[in-house]
Amino acid sequence: MSESESGVRQVKVKFFTRDTDESLQCSSNPIYVPVSLKRFGLSEIVNHLVNTTTPIPFDFLIDGTLLKSTIEEYLVANALSSETFLNLEYTRAILPPKFLSSFNNEDWISSIDTIGSMTVPGPQSELNLKPKILTGSYDGIVRIYNCQGIVETQLIGHSQPIKSVKFISPTRFISAGMDRSIRLWKSGTISDENEIDSTQDGKTTAILEYHKDLISSLDVNLSTNRILSGSHDNSIALWSTNSKEMQTLKLEEKLNTSTASKKRLKLSLKDSTIKRKSPLSILESHKGPVEGIIFDKLDSTVAYSASQDHCIKTWDLITSRCIDTKQTNYSLLSLTQLPNIGLIATGSSARHINLHDPRSNKVTNNQLIGHTNFVSSLCTSDNDYMLISASHDNTVKIWDVRANKSLYTITRNSGVKKGKVLSVAWEKEIGIISGGDDKKLQINSSADLK
Repeated sequence: MSESESGVRQVKVKFFTRDTDESLQCSSNPIYVPVSLKRFGLSEIVNHLVNTTTPIPFDFLIDGTLLKSTIEEYLVANALSSETFLNLEYTRAILPPKFLSSFNNEDWISSIDTIGSMTVPGPQSELNLKPKILTGSYDGIVRIYNCQGIVETQLIGHSQPIKSVKFISPTRFISAGMDRSIRLWKSGTISDENEIDSTQDGKTTAILEYHKDLISSLDVNLSTNRILSGSHDNSIALWSTNSKEMQTLKLEEKLNTSTASKKRLKLSLKDSTIKRKSPLSILESHKGPVEGIIFDKLDSTVAYSASQDHCIKTWDLITSRCIDTKQTNYSLLSLTQLPNIGLIATGSSARHINLHDPRSNKVTNNQLIGHTNFVSSLCTSDNDYMLISASHDNTVKIWDVRANKSLYTITRNSGVKKGKVLSVAWEKEIGIISGGDDKKLQINSSADLK
């Protein structure tokens, strides 16, 4: 650290970026900058060095950690010498998400999934499909919204609240919840005019049955046509998106069950013509309710689960065996993966988010602290380091996992002060979509999370 002629203390730094945009590349030699600078002042220097026509806000990292203070405070906090030479990595800053819209729903929104626009073959020419939002609700109805907030399709069949929904394709979906069953749905057909004809009520093509308690989590792997389900009966089941690949359960086999099960079966006799299918395999090792289950995004033969028994488990889907268990100190309520940086994130009942490296012997690599109630839902974006969380504290938070504090907090536009956000999802063409007990589907902008 040196002192300029004006008496301002300075430190020697070199700026660099990993951004592939050549216009943002800085090939400067090390320079001295005032130690009192924060992000804004450092951004001014970088904008000058790269000669931007319009100022760009940047974030700065030192050794992979976001700089959230002055340089001087960073040096003191890390007990670094006054002669330390710093390498400052700069990256485009994430701008605050803006409220875009809010749509009414008939009941609590407990689960959200999205699908982006795509081009599919049609009878006459290619068909361009627009993004959709799939929701599961406490009234037992699955709804498909378009980006204008119009419910295009309703899927009616569940007898109790829905806890999880997933797209398989623009016209095929799965849902599960408190009635202990998974429904495979089909809704909409491609017409001769190359349009999707939506119907008010979708069709259940199969009912997948095994679990003895509510189903809390679903995941789909399209490359293998497989489905995973996690349940409060402590088990995980592996299924196929193609019902023909699974054995059919006979009605008389279902009658050899408990009295309570028989009552539920009688209530569902209206579905007696729908084929009921059994799982391909069962994964058992948890000692408490399973709250999250996901396929590894880079290896379809591996899965991860999180449970109220405080454990994160890694599964080999070829052998249906648990190959690793990490024991935490709190009940785990949500789960997602940041595949490009090799991390698993879990939301806990202790209000924090744990980051885990499945390849490491360490239980927790870092904690993200900021929520004041249960972390109920987690999702990621196209940005390798970004994480989005929903909580029973009525907020959604945006995180950069290289910092232990959230970047931004999204509140509910409904005006409800005390509530629960139960689910959050991200779609680059739509934004951040969240829902909860205020019966609102809220959308916030997220262009900078790409």
